[in-house]
Amino acid sequence: MSAASRCRVCAGTVQEFFDFGRQPLSDAFPRPGDTADEFFFRLAIGMCDGCTMVQLMEEVPRDRMFHADYPYVSSGSSVMRKHFEAVAERFLATELTGPDPFVVELGCNDGVMLKVLAEAGVRHLGVEPSGGVAEMAAGKGIRVRNAFFEESTATEIAAADGRADVIYAANTLCHIPYIESVFRGVGALLAPTGVFVFEDPYFADIVERTSFDQVYDEHFFFFTARSVHAMAARYGLELVDVERLPVHGGEVRYTLAPAGSRRPSSSVVELLAEERAAGIASTATLHRFADSVQGIRNDLVALLARLRQEGKRVVGYGATAKSATVTNFCGIGPESVAFVCDTTPAKQGRLMPGSHIPVLPPERFADPYPDYALLFAWNHAEEIMAKEHAFRDAGGKWILYVPEVRVV
Repeated sequence: MSAASRCRVCAGTVQEFFDFGRQPLSDAFPRPGDTADEFFFRLAIGMCDGCTMVQLMEEVPRDRMFHADYPYVSSGSSVMRKHFEAVAERFLATELTGPDPFVVELGCNDGVMLKVLAEAGVRHLGVEPSGGVAEMAAGKGIRVRNAFFEESTATEIAAADGRADVIYAANTLCHIPYIESVFRGVGALLAPTGVFVFEDPYFADIVERTSFDQVYDEHFFFFTARSVHAMAARYGLELVDVERLPVHGGEVRYTLAPAGSRRPSSSVVELLAEERAAGIASTATLHRFADSVQGIRNDLVALLARLRQEGKRVVGYGATAKSATVTNFCGIGPESVAFVCDTTPAKQGRLMPGSHIPVLPPERFADPYPDYALLFAWNHAEEIMAKEHAFRDAGGKWILYVPEVRVV
C-alpha cells in the first residue's frame, strides 16, 4: 500500500472518498507570462478507517506552501482581527493569570493575537515559518521565531524559556502533515497544568454546508471531536473542551490538557454524541457529500455558461485560497469570470492559481460595477455585502455556491 493511503495519525488505512483532480498551490499567484513552471498535484480526500481522521491523500512539500512570499495576512479582515483580539483577552482572564505566564503561538502570522498579549506584558513567542508575515509580526514588537514548529523546535524553546502555560494555534494545525512531531513538541513544551488550544475548520460543518472549497493544499487534516479525542490520547493528552466558532465557515476550538489534569467539560460529551447521531464518519454520509459537491459544480458551471451567453459581465470577489479549488475543479477561467478583485497588495497584478484569472485591486470592482459578482470569500459575506452595498444599489447581484448555488 502506498504511503499516501496510510493515516498520518494512527497508520490505519485511509479510504479515499473524493477526488478534486489536478490542482495548483492555492496561495501561489503567478505573474502574467510566468506560468510555465506552475506546480500541480492531485487533490483527493479520504477518511481513516481506524481513527476516522479525514486527510488529504497526497502531501504537498511544506516549503512550497509556506515561504517568504506567503500572501495571507490574518489581520486583513476586521472580523478576524476582532476574533483574535477576543482570544487574547480570554487567555488573559483565564490561563495567563499566574506570576510569569508564557504563551507560544504556532503559525502566529502577522501577530494579531500576540500583539494584545505583548502589550499586556505577557512573555510570548510566535513560531512562524513564512518569513514575510513573521517580519510583519516582529515589526509590531512581537517576539517571533521564523521556523516550522516540530519536536526539535519545541525542545529548544523549552530549554530557553521554560514550559508554556498556553500553546495556541489558529488555522495552523490542520496544515501540518507531520503531526506526530508537533504533538511530541507540545509534550516537551507544555507545562503540566497548561493547555494546548487550537481552532480549525470543522469537518462536520464542511459536510453539512457542502463547503468543499475548504479542501485545498494547505488543509491536510479535517478535524472532528472524535478524531481529535483519539489523536490526543495517543500523545498523553485529553480533549477537555470544545467550542463551535462561526469564523471561516465553521470551526471548532479544541482545548487539550495533559491526561488527568483537568475534568473534561460537558460540551465534549455533547459534541461527540452529536457526531455519532449525525453519522459523520459513515460511508453513506461521505457519499452524500460527494454527490452534493458534484451537484454544486454542475449548477455553477451551468449558471456561468448561461450568463456568458446572455452577455452578462461576471467578476470574482476575494482571491482566497479556497477559490483555487473552486475555479480549477469547476474549470472556471477568464472567459467566464473577467477578473477577481482582492485587497491584498501581494496578489494584485498577478493571476489566480491554475485558472489564470487576473487579480485586480478592489477599486476596479466599481469601475464599472459588473452585473454579477462571484463571492469566493463567502465566509465573510456579511462583512463584504455591507461594505459593497452600492453594488447592490446599482443593480448588481451576488453569486454564492455554499451550501448551494444561488443568486442574491
